[in-house]
Amino acid sequence: MYYYSTNKKAPTVSLQEAVVRGLAPDKGLYMPEKIGELPSDFFNRLAGMELTETAKAAATLFFGEDIPKEVLDNIVEETLNFDIPLVEVEEGIHVLELFHGPTFAFKDVGARFMARVLSYFVKERQQDEVKVLVATSGDTGSAVANGFLGVKGIQVFVLYPSGKVSEMQEAQFTTLGQNIVALEVDGTFDDCQALVKSAFMDEALNARLNLTSANSINVARFLPQSFYYYWAYAQLAKRSLAGNTVIAVPSGNLGNLTAGLFAKRTGLPVKRFIAANNRNDVFFRYLQTGEYHPGASVQTVANAMDVGAPSNFDRILDLYGSSHEAIRAGIEGVTYRDETIKDTIRETYQRTGYLLDPHGACAYLALKERKKADETGVFLATAHPAKFKETVEACTGSPVAIPAGLHAFMQREKESIPLANDFDELKKVLIARS
Repeated sequence: MYYYSTNKKAPTVSLQEAVVRGLAPDKGLYMPEKIGELPSDFFNRLAGMELTETAKAAATLFFGEDIPKEVLDNIVEETLNFDIPLVEVEEGIHVLELFHGPTFAFKDVGARFMARVLSYFVKERQQDEVKVLVATSGDTGSAVANGFLGVKGIQVFVLYPSGKVSEMQEAQFTTLGQNIVALEVDGTFDDCQALVKSAFMDEALNARLNLTSANSINVARFLPQSFYYYWAYAQLAKRSLAGNTVIAVPSGNLGNLTAGLFAKRTGLPVKRFIAANNRNDVFFRYLQTGEYHPGASVQTVANAMDVGAPSNFDRILDLYGSSHEAIRAGIEGVTYRDETIKDTIRETYQRTGYLLDPHGACAYLALKERKKADETGVFLATAHPAKFKETVEACTGSPVAIPAGLHAFMQREKESIPLANDFDELKKVLIARS
């Protein structure tokens, strides 16, 4: 399958080139030339299928023309070696828990899949070491770092905003060593993302270092996130609850939401999506007005959603032919302030016993407020509450148990390189560490 740029000013490329490049030369994001549909009987059979079985079908649809079936099936099995349960929180509202992977966040799926796809292509091309650049507001860095840890032929540079990620999140990508380098940027997530994009636009630097990205701008990162939407529907179908399904998604860089929209385009019977924003509500405002005005991000308790210029907005526009009316017909938006998010964590825990992280709290409240009586609601819990221990404990007044896997990260020594918000400084570090 060939991939084109959302800016329409770059040549179409193969999946291999799209994955290795990350960003198109015209600064656009790669999109597949076609989105196939799964047969209707596939969705009728979902109730009897298991996680990897559903994911293999979706993976074949998106990647099967470019990666041999045996290789692709193995990649899916290695990626999804953990559970993704659907839990009923209250009548009509279910949570898809995406935090049972190695870094306890939803990005484990996309990061682990991409690491294996990129490794396959590097071997096929027999090329020199690839340098992966990734900007993170929290969970992307940990998922990518751990997904690529020890992978031969790949070195990872994680750029993160100093003092703007939780201590737990930071420990997951600053304590690994080996082929993982943490760059602590004096700025915001948007600054980190801008530095990464500037690196990709530097042709000489790209030629020298073989740069690619593991943010959701990379097709091999965001498309696998569609897998768990099929699995959510499958679990609802097992319980005879799959009619009029509405899914609420915590939304920052919009990669997760975009993956869900792709799944729907393949035939997944989702009635509509709800994009839950914190104070960084540029997408919410677009839905209301039809005008898109990205700006500087604002720090909130739901830090992984602190994105003022979401990259995947361009993909959503492209998917819907830039039609504001069509986008509004399929996506509803809401936005919440910190106090409302905190209140939701506390009230939900007191009333149901279910413990939310700040991002899941946004999606839960969005669903609770907007779901109709005849609809079945699913919201995504994108990170384990322990990753936001102080915030969650302050809300509930109860201690949050730290999983053993998370606790292990906290015992290791932090290693990071301080970096000014300056592209020339970034170039020096990349060249020096390569």
